[in-house]
Formats: sequence, structure tokens, C-alpha cells
Amino acid sequence: MKTDPKMKHRSSEVSIGPERAPHRAMFHAMGFTDEQIARPHVGVASSWNEITPCNYHLNHLAKKVKEGVTAAGGTPFEFGTIAVSDAISMGHVGMKASLVSREVIADSVEVMAVAERFDGLVTIAGCDKSLPGMLIALARLNIPGVFLYGGSILPGQYCGKDVTIQDVFEAVGAHARGKMTLEELSSLEHAACPGAGSCAGLYTANTMAAAIEALGMSLPGTASPPAVDERRQEASFQSGAAVLNLLAKNIRPRDILTRKAFENAVTVVVATGGSTNAVLHLLAIANEAGVPLSLEDIDRISRRTPYIASLRPGGQYVMADLDREGGVERLMRELLDAKLLHGDVLTATGKTVRENLKGVKRNGRGNVIRPISDPIAPTGTLAILKGNLAPEGAVVKTAGVKNLRLEGPARVFDSEEDAMQSILKGKVHAGDVVVIRYEGPKGGPGMREMLAVTGALHGEGLGDKVALLTDGRFSGATHGLMAGHVAPEAAVGGPIAALKEGDWITVDAAKRELSVRLTKKEIQSRLKKWKAPAPRFTRGALAKYAKLVSSASLGAVCG
Repeated sequence: MKTDPKMKHRSSEVSIGPERAPHRAMFHAMGFTDEQIARPHVGVASSWNEITPCNYHLNHLAKKVKEGVTAAGGTPFEFGTIAVSDAISMGHVGMKASLVSREVIADSVEVMAVAERFDGLVTIAGCDKSLPGMLIALARLNIPGVFLYGGSILPGQYCGKDVTIQDVFEAVGAHARGKMTLEELSSLEHAACPGAGSCAGLYTANTMAAAIEALGMSLPGTASPPAVDERRQEASFQSGAAVLNLLAKNIRPRDILTRKAFENAVTVVVATGGSTNAVLHLLAIANEAGVPLSLEDIDRISRRTPYIASLRPGGQYVMADLDREGGVERLMRELLDAKLLHGDVLTATGKTVRENLKGVKRNGRGNVIRPISDPIAPTGTLAILKGNLAPEGAVVKTAGVKNLRLEGPARVFDSEEDAMQSILKGKVHAGDVVVIRYEGPKGGPGMREMLAVTGALHGEGLGDKVALLTDGRFSGATHGLMAGHVAPEAAVGGPIAALKEGDWITVDAAKRELSVRLTKKEIQSRLKKWKAPAPRFTRGALAKYAKLVSSASLGAVCG
């Protein structure tokens, strides 16, 4: 086969000419032929590992991707990167490493692609931070690339109902209050996760998969099929082949990752009740792509977009149910026809969103996707709150929240562990506003998710009776009046650091308010006496992260 030299725009540096004989000798040592070396080189970056079911099967998908690359005329080179299991790292010090892993994944893919001079990339991921990590790398490198999602887990069955990992976290609180026996908790534990794939609801992994399909960086129809579905194999093969098409047309990630594309992604997230983590990740990806995107943009789009998909945790259904109704494509067609999406933006197929969705049928009203004319709610499910407690902003997910406003006395905790112990001992009561601080990007460091805490609150029957605010994060499985990403964070002297037990706090998602009944002078007086806490880590990756990371309001980026 004859290769267009323009498609070897980087790999020629390691494969063409007499001076590259030593480089070719290394390829020959691995069994590559002269013909294979002469083709375009495509990196296949997989976050496969044996620590999380979300990524446990990705090695099989990588094999099919490589077949697709080869069939389309390229030569694939598979390599791996890390992925943290958010569920396993939840509720203890390990969660501090979760958001840090996003940067490590992006950096490691970048290093490999720069060093080995790949012409294109296919990135494959499953668990929460591995998805945005791969997108950050693609945006940063700006070489032709496609993202492939590993797919979600099927729901488990317990007492005749679909269950997910969310139910297990909430059951911990129920058991602590005597509402569930140890035997019942054990039975649920063994039933909730029946196999490979990312957590089943519209938690962070599935939210980001949907957002990335809306961005145009994955092939249409690849976000929603379950991990065990045979369509994943075909999606893998086609993703490998698609990179060669992008190479031939010289279409690069930043040609796809435009302002309009990010608006499409935000629209899909807020129309479905997606995770608050999407705010951090879309801001970070936009930053790498050089696209202006702010918290105010996200709030503006949310206000204009109806909430039309009933997905857990705010709704009733899981990703597999959405898939049966046509998946993200069907949802996007509904939004496009209502003129809520930009149809003219380019995608990884080399075609526009409108062209990709041309053959997608609208099936009328389903259980999961509602018509625009009859939405679950008239506005989207992310609200950006501001006030004297969050001058830079805080994020609330409103999907399924019964009480959008709560005023009450602050219960102040300087760590997640302290809050969890008080909740499990019954020391948090209806009407309280739980404050968990020093868990932000710098202060944590790493901005821990609080699913163990929010799950315990729901398990104890307090989920709709208290509010919670933190400079940390929430899992995509969190629901209730929970304000995260409070910025500036406590560790840099943000107003949340000035709070005392009993201060009267207002959390109002409808009015976008997060405030404490203190004057500006009172807050400043308290902060003058405040001293920054000593760093929790002084060496290693987490210490470096704490020194480099920006505010959550900017996406918690490192550079």
C-alpha cells in the first residue's frame, strides 16, 4: 500500500531515511515489517487495569481498535496509562488522588505521543477521571484523534429492582441507623455490580461519555451501549478506522473542540441531569483547547435548556435504559430539532452534527427521554450559585431535588472524616447546613468527592432535609441540595474558612444564592485572624499538585 507522506506528519521523524535506521531496528525487534513501519503510526492509549470494573475490559476493546487502524491503512501502537477507581477510593484518603489522576493521565499520554511521534491517537477510557484526562491530552496535543468509551455496567438486581453502586453507598447510612440488617447490606453489596463497565446511572463516567459524544470527539452512538454489548466491538473497530480518515483530511481536535461544540456538550449535560463533575472537566478541556468557557456560560445554557431525560440519580433510569430509547444520538436529535444544539459543528466522523443525526429517528415519548414540549423541568439541572460564601461560584445539581432552598445553622467540619463520623452517630439533624471545608483542590489536596457522606445522609433519611456545602466535589451519584466546588476554597482564605458553628446559611438554587448572615466587615475580621493550615502532603505527586492547581471555578487545572 502507498501511504500519503502528509499522513506521516510526525512518524517520519522515527521511520524515514537512512539516519533513522537505528529507530527502525527497534521496531523490527518487536516484529514490525518495513511496510508497517512505513504506514502512519497511530497510538492506542488505554487506561485498562485490574483495579476497577469500569476499565477491566478495555484491553479487549484496544485489540479491536488496532484491527480498525490496520484495516484503514495505519500501524497501531498500544500503550497504557493509569486509572483510579473512584468507588474504591471513595470515603478515605485515597480519594485525594482521584482528581490528581486526571492530570497524570493527560500528562502521560502527552509524553508518549510527543516522544514516539504518533501521527494520530485513539484514547480509550472507562472510569470517571480517565475520560476527561484523555480529552485534555487530545486537546493539548492537537493531533488527529478519536475517543472511545468503554461503556457502562448493567444494573444489578436486588429485591426485584434495578440497583447500582449508589444504592450500596446509601445503604451504609441505612444500616448505621438500623434500617437495614447486615445480611441485607451484604446481599445488596453482592448484587449491585454484575460485571464490567462504568457505574450504571448518569454518574460522572456516563455524563462525560455523553458530553464527549456531544463535543464530537467520539463516534455517534458510542456513549450509551453497555460495556458487554457486542456493539462495543464494532465501535472499537470503527474508532480505529476513523483516525485514518481524520489524518487524510487533516482534521484535528481543535477543529472539533470549538466554542459551539462546548455549548452542545453543556446542553446535553444539563438536559439529562448530569454530574457536577462535568463542570470541572469541560472547563479543563476547554482550557486546553484554547476555548473561552466559564461558570457563567454553563449557568446561562442551563437556564435556557429543558430537563428531558430521567436518569439516576435525579431520575429513575440507567444508561442501558437510555440506550434502548436510542441513546445520546436520539437525545441530541430532540435537542437539535428544538434548535438547542449547533448542528453545523464538525465531528470525528469528518461530518457535522446535523449530518450525523440525519438518519436518527424520533420515537415519540419514552420512559427515559421526554419531548421538549413536555419536559421534566423547564430549565436545566446545573445551577451556579454565588454570594458572600462563594464569590467565584459554587455548583449545585438540581435534578430530583425536592427543596431548592434551605436556611439553617452551619455544622462546620474541617474534613470529610469528621463529618462522616457525626452523621453516622446521629449528630446531624434536619434543617442543618453541613459545611465540609479544607477539601478543595489545594487544601485537600485533590478535591475529594463526598459520596460516602451524601450517601449516608440519604440512607439516614436526611437527604432532602439538610443542605451541604463544600470546597470539595460530589460524585455523579450524589443528589440533594448539595453545593460543591465552593470557591475560593478554605485553604487559600476563601470566605468558607471564616464560618463558625451555628452561623446562619442560605442555600438557594433557584435564586443562585449561597450566603451566610454576616456582613462583609465581619467576614474580613474573622479572616484577618485566620492562618493557612500546614500542607497535608509535602512530597510527591499530591504535593506538586497542591502547588500548581488553580481554583475549581477555572476547572482545577495545573497550568
